[in-house]
Amino acid sequence: MVEPLYEPFKNFQFGHQHCFLSGKKLQSSAESISVFPLWFIKRFGLEEKAFKLLDESITTYKDIKIPCEMGINEQYLEPLELEIENAFAAGYRGLKTLPEQKLFQWIAKLVYGIIYHEIRQGMRQQAAQGENFNLSQSLQFKFSKLHLMLQSLMRPVVFEGINPWSICLFKLDQEPDFFSYRDEINTLSFSLRAGDFGIIACLQDNGTNAAYHRDILEKISDHSLQPIQFEEICARFFYSAYLFNRLPEYTVFPTDEAIFVEAMPLQGISSKPIFDHWENKTYGQVLENFWKPWGFVLLEITKDPDHPMSFLLDEQGTFKQNFSI
Repeated sequence: MVEPLYEPFKNFQFGHQHCFLSGKKLQSSAESISVFPLWFIKRFGLEEKAFKLLDESITTYKDIKIPCEMGINEQYLEPLELEIENAFAAGYRGLKTLPEQKLFQWIAKLVYGIIYHEIRQGMRQQAAQGENFNLSQSLQFKFSKLHLMLQSLMRPVVFEGINPWSICLFKLDQEPDFFSYRDEINTLSFSLRAGDFGIIACLQDNGTNAAYHRDILEKISDHSLQPIQFEEICARFFYSAYLFNRLPEYTVFPTDEAIFVEAMPLQGISSKPIFDHWENKTYGQVLENFWKPWGFVLLEITKDPDHPMSFLLDEQGTFKQNFSI
C-alpha cells in the first residue's frame, strides 16, 4: 500500500506536536531544528544577526526553529546539510557540481521553514486577538505544493518533464566572508550572496523565469559578477516573479516505487501572456531596493525611462566588464 502524502494545509497542522516534514507526532517539544543549520550560522557569523519577519518583528537566524522528528533529521536532513556544507566549502566550483535537485531541496527547506515559522507566528497572534487565521487560497496552494516537493527528501519523488523551479548559479568577485540572504515568500523567490558565488531561485515557476531572462543570462554566464551586478540580476528575477501570473498545477501519481510529479502546461486555456507587462518604473523601484548599499535612488535609475541604469549591460547590450560606481 502506498503511504499517503502528508498535507499540513488540509487542517493547518502547524503546532509543536508534529514534524514539519512527515507529520508524525513528536515525543517532546525538544524535537526541533534550526531552519538555518548550525554550520551555516557559524560559517557566516549569524548567531545574533537580525532577521525581520513579515509582521516587522525581529528575531535572529538561530532562533527560527521548526519541529522535526529526530529520526527524520538524522536520516534525511543531516546528510543533505553535510553535502551542502561540503559544496559551500568549495565555493562556486563545489556548487556547480552539485545536483540541482539537491540545491532545490536545501533552498526549499529554508524557504518552507520560514513559511512554517511565519504561519505559526500569525496563528498565535490571531488567536490572541480571538480571531481565526486566514491565508489566501492561492498561497495555500503554492505552499502545499512546495511541501509536496520537499517530501522528496524522505521518499522517492520523480519530477517528470520539466523541473518545477528555476535555479541560477553565478560566480562572484567579492569578499570571501560576505553574506546576504533574501526571500519573497509570496512569489517563492530566493537569493543568496556568499563568498565567491550567488544563487537565485524561483521555487515554483516551472523554469519560466530563467527562460524569461535567457538572453541576459547567456550574455553574463561566462563572467564573474561584481556584487552590484548580481543584485541587478536578482532585481530582474524578483520583479519577473512578481509579474508571473500563473498558479502552476501538478499531476501527482503515487505508486509503490515513487511519487511521480508532472507539471501541467502553464498556458492552459488562457490566451493571456504568462508574464504581465514589464514596467520600467516599477522595476526601477525594485532595483532601488536591491541597490541600497550603493545609494542609488529611483530618479537616477530611471533617468532614461526607456533604459533604466544597468551595471550588467552597456548601451550595445554587451556585458560590462570595466566600470566605476
